[in-house]
Amino acid sequence: MKPLYAFVLSAFAATAALAGDAFVPVPAAQVVISELMFVKRPVVIFADTPNDPNFTRQMELIARDPKSLADRGVVVITDTDPAAKTELRQKLRPRGFSLVLMDKDWQPEIRKPLPWDVREISHAIDKFPLRRQEVNERPAAGG
Repeated sequence: MKPLYAFVLSAFAATAALAGDAFVPVPAAQVVISELMFVKRPVVIFADTPNDPNFTRQMELIARDPKSLADRGVVVITDTDPAAKTELRQKLRPRGFSLVLMDKDWQPEIRKPLPWDVREISHAIDKFPLRRQEVNERPAAGG
């Protein structure tokens, strides 16, 4: 594992642990789409190398507030090896750094060429049709 990537992942895991969440990114090669469809909402982060400054920045931004993403059923998936030709890379065809927000049906909703902070990601997810349905179907608090 590249030193910078290992550092970012360890910082991410440490921040998540301090926040009380076991919120660790999943490498795209380990993802089985059929097991997660309609269960988790993917936020996929692509880069051509784990040393890409945009990738590093995106991971830092996510590490600041993992609870907001966990509350929305997000799974953060990383793919920094174009040669691996993962199923997600073949499906989404990123070029360089790319942030892809998908709904629980695993259809891409938003693609961004630059990092977004968790507030922006959360706000965008809250506009997704399936997320709106989840919020509307949630039982009313206190009664």
